[in-house]
Amino acid sequence: MPRTVSPARRHTGRSRPLRIAAALVVLAALGGYLTVQYITGSQVIEGCTVRSADGSDGEGRTYRMSPEQAVNAATISAVGTSRGMPERAVTIALATALQESGLRNIEHGDRDSLGLFQQRPSQGWGTEKQILDPVYSAGEFYRHLAEVPGYSRLPLTVAAQRVQRSGFPQAYAKHEPDAALLAAALTGRTPAALNCAPPRATAAGPDAAKVRTELVRAFGKEVLPAATTTPQDGGAAAGAPATSTVSVPVPATRASEDDGSARRGWELAHWAVAQSEALRLDEVSYAGRVWEAGTGWRTARKESGTTDVRIRLAR
Repeated sequence: MPRTVSPARRHTGRSRPLRIAAALVVLAALGGYLTVQYITGSQVIEGCTVRSADGSDGEGRTYRMSPEQAVNAATISAVGTSRGMPERAVTIALATALQESGLRNIEHGDRDSLGLFQQRPSQGWGTEKQILDPVYSAGEFYRHLAEVPGYSRLPLTVAAQRVQRSGFPQAYAKHEPDAALLAAALTGRTPAALNCAPPRATAAGPDAAKVRTELVRAFGKEVLPAATTTPQDGGAAAGAPATSTVSVPVPATRASEDDGSARRGWELAHWAVAQSEALRLDEVSYAGRVWEAGTGWRTARKESGTTDVRIRLAR
């Protein structure tokens, strides 16, 4: 005897393909909308972007990364330049970290490998705690790189392999273009090249003392005046309220060439932009340019009259 199918079940059978088709149409429309928004740039995309020097006309190269990756990249660069290492060394270090960890400070890896450079405690790179400190691990990488004769003239993958002794020695080469782009910005050679749109997800309030501490950790104690903390740079002098700005001097004496001090200033400014989510920074200004969270770089309406890099904390 044939099985009887109720009208309700027949209706359900016919409507299921229609519902699936409708869902696909909605997803396609949503995908198209997001694509248009991404291409036109009509919405702020959270994260960080580095553009090459010729990127203002849309023809230059770009590299996108998360705020976490930007912090780690800026730390690697700062540690290198504070040790007097050239831009080429920073490029090698960034390419290595891109390959080993994707610029993430990971707590796992092959055997006992850890951190940005996947260094191993069992091989004498330091303790687990030390290796998971990006400042320490970057310093160790540069220390070993400096011992490689003629490293700046070697192919990047050869120089990196002399330090890392990886099982995949050719893997570093593919990261060289991105690493060079990052190094040009983070060492200050390309002005106003790094932009971040921090999501402001953290509940912690801004802390000028922490900004100063992180500056010294990354660049060394000479980055800030050694004497006193004043209200002008975010401290609290006797009887005066602390302000929300940290001022970082850019000494002209650092320059070995005409643009040396400007390069130092942009290095510091880009470091601050990269740290904008972690340290809750709203504004960075230097050399007549101002970066604002959510809008990016613009030309200042009025020159500040100072050569310092000025970092304003979120209110």
